[in-house]
Formats: sequence, C-alpha cells, structure tokens
Amino acid sequence: MQLPFTIEQFFGVFRLYNSTVWPAQVLLVLLAVLAIVFIALRRPWSGAAVSAILALLWVWLGAAYHLAFFARINPVAYGFGALSIAGGLLFAWHGVICRRFEFAFDRSFRTGLGVALLAFALVVYPVWSTLAGHGYPELPTFGLPCPTTIFTIGVLALASGTRLRTVLAVPILWSLVGSQAAFLLDVKPDLGLLVAGVAAAGLFIWPARVGKAPSVSL
Repeated sequence: MQLPFTIEQFFGVFRLYNSTVWPAQVLLVLLAVLAIVFIALRRPWSGAAVSAILALLWVWLGAAYHLAFFARINPVAYGFGALSIAGGLLFAWHGVICRRFEFAFDRSFRTGLGVALLAFALVVYPVWSTLAGHGYPELPTFGLPCPTTIFTIGVLALASGTRLRTVLAVPILWSLVGSQAAFLLDVKPDLGLLVAGVAAAGLFIWPARVGKAPSVSL
C-alpha cells in the first residue's frame, strides 16, 4: 500500500502539532485522569461527565489534529477529521444529553481489560514510543489518534447502557485504520490498536446493560 506521505513527513506533523498546541497535551492527560476519577467516584453525574470528556477528546482529535495538521500531508485526513468530530458528537448526544451510559469498576474481566487499555494508553504507549526513538516532540502524545482510541475503548470496557454500539463504531474503525501504521510506518506501539480493536469488537458484540456490573468502592 502506497501512502501519500513519507515517514519523515508523518512524524514531522507530530512535531509541528506538539510544538504548536503546547501545553494542551498536559491538559488532555489531566482530563483523562479526571475521567478515571469520575468513574471511581460513580456519582449520579459521573456518566455524563465521563462522556463529556470523551466527546471533547474526539472533537479535539478531529479539529486540532486531523483538520489543522494531518490534512497538510494527507487529504484523506479531512474525512478522518469529520468522522472524529462525529464520534465526539455521538458521545455528547448519547452520554451527556441523553445520559444513556454508566461507568464503573468491578471485579469482572471487562474491568481488567479496561484498566489494562487505560494503562497502555497513558503510560505504556508514550514510554514505548520514546524507547523506539520517537520521543517528544515527535511523540504521538495523548490527544492524538492512537492513544486516544485505545483510551476510549478502555473507558467503554467499563461502560454499561444503551447505544454503546453506536459510540463504539468510530473507535473500532480507527483501530483498523490506525493500526496500519505499525506495519507501514514501523510504529510498533500502534500494535496496541490491534488489541484494542479486538476488545472493541467484543464490546460491540456483547455490550453491557445498565445495572449488570456491580461497582466496588475505591
């Protein structure tokens, strides 16, 4: 498969993005941590708050990365941007406005899977990328497609409710698209997207229903 850009151009976009939006990356990580805290607290408003954070992450991904930067070297990024923004709007509609989702930690396999994906997105991915020779500012920081997708699937592993399949659609699609970088661009940390994609497919086939997952106080 022939890409419309080189490896140097690909990582050059990350470098330009990181230098331009700093310190937004720190704020995005703080939002991710806040989402985890809200899940642990499990207040009546937690589902809407977590959904709002996911909505913001995907709108940011679409507008601030795909449309503003990646489209400079890949015209397909306009489609990626529109799709990401649409994914964010789905989280806003179903999770914030309609309040259809609940999130909780429990003693299930889903929670173990979710925690593993969250840890990979926030800790393992940046460390692995740095060790692989792509440290900051070429580092795909949180808020960019791959770590954001893995994080989102990890959060949805902790979710129950209706319409989960709807919001899983965009992360599943990006796990298929983004994982190609592991092979075509030799970005080995993106192999995590394959695992996340399989996990998301399982969540799509067997979505949890409201009230099925008992919570554990943390």
